[in-house]
Amino acid sequence: MSLVSAAPIHRFIDQLTIDQLPPEVVKQAKICLADLLATLAAGSQTALVPIVNTFCVQQFSAGPGAPQSSPLVADSQLSPAGAALLDGMTIDAMDAHDGHSLTKGHVGCAVLATLNSLISSVEADISGQQLLCYLIAGYEIGTRSGIVLHQTCSDYHSSGAWNAVTCAALSAHFLKLDQTQFEHAIGIAEYHGPRSQLMRDVDHPTMVKDGSGWGAMAGVSAAYLAQLGFTGAPALTICEEGVQKYWQDLAVNWRIMEQYLKPYPVCRWAHPAIDAVLALKKRHSVKSQDIVSVTLDTFHQATRLSQQIPKTTDQAQYAIVFPIAVALVHDNVLAQHLLEDALEEPSVIAMFERIKVREDDDLSALFPAQRLSRVTIETKSGSYQSENFSPRGEGDNPLTEEERLEKYRTLTSPVWGEQKSQLILDKIEQLDKDGMSARELFDLVPRLSL
Repeated sequence: MSLVSAAPIHRFIDQLTIDQLPPEVVKQAKICLADLLATLAAGSQTALVPIVNTFCVQQFSAGPGAPQSSPLVADSQLSPAGAALLDGMTIDAMDAHDGHSLTKGHVGCAVLATLNSLISSVEADISGQQLLCYLIAGYEIGTRSGIVLHQTCSDYHSSGAWNAVTCAALSAHFLKLDQTQFEHAIGIAEYHGPRSQLMRDVDHPTMVKDGSGWGAMAGVSAAYLAQLGFTGAPALTICEEGVQKYWQDLAVNWRIMEQYLKPYPVCRWAHPAIDAVLALKKRHSVKSQDIVSVTLDTFHQATRLSQQIPKTTDQAQYAIVFPIAVALVHDNVLAQHLLEDALEEPSVIAMFERIKVREDDDLSALFPAQRLSRVTIETKSGSYQSENFSPRGEGDNPLTEEERLEKYRTLTSPVWGEQKSQLILDKIEQLDKDGMSARELFDLVPRLSL
């Protein structure tokens, strides 16, 4: 096996400045950052957060003289690895964060958790411009790492698997590791990263979700280990000669522009079905009470999503029938519909019983590059069938600015209040201006007292 140096990745992080970035890339970074913080706000309301916070306080509290980090979600003081774990799992707890089709997962969740854990642990002030550069670097490395892992390994691994490498690379930069240490850090992260088999959680939805928090923790830990002299096997997703075609366009083709934004806080695979039923309902003025049955034709992976009445918010997010029922009843799918106290709403349960899911082999063959679904609604007065729908929010079919802002406010205002929500959004917009600091933004995020 032939190996090459990871020096170009190291230099990319070290040398990236705001002046090198196209304006649209900077704008996209702000959009992704706002979306991630909004998802963190929604995720903070789930049952996962107090559990993981207690665990992190027990197992990841920083000792005397050790670096301390302030997680974004809680007022705990933790080690950088602990803060990255807590925030990563919090964002991942509400499936509303951005993603990328070819990675079959999410970059930003682990990257933001890692960046806050590092920035809050160092004495030096990090500017808003630097924060945007680090965030963009994370998306560029993470997206390529995810694509490479899926191209070179047959198992469908969670986002934490390849984001561990991404987070190790960013952490190595903050710790000022030399090239040899950098290589060891990404190698340790790739070896110890959580290669969780994602379809197990799709089949049995629980709090483990997409492994992003665990990947962030593994990546941060890898860099600290490398700093102490711990060695790691080469990171093949970066250093193997056969994968260099995926890395040659770094700083030329900006992969952050390919990220999708979700209009609904559920698994991406359910989105085309939700849009299809909403379109049919609007197009034909269908009333919920007149619906007799709904038939969904979709790709195999979507049929693996839960088709049972959910008992937990995790089951509601990794479901296919339940969010369709919610959409038909409420004309939307919001975070509030997925929390435990909303799962037994009688009108939604009644609609749930009318929905049937079928696999379409032709649609299955197009996954993951395309994720298509179509729906047939039978009513008391007629039958209506949709065309094949693809999920909204992709780079070639982006959400409108109005839709993005509505999503942000819907997720943040109930948790932070309207005034704080708008203030944070304003600060994000100003991040690339001189005089702005990353801590100034992060300090505004309300913490839970747990």
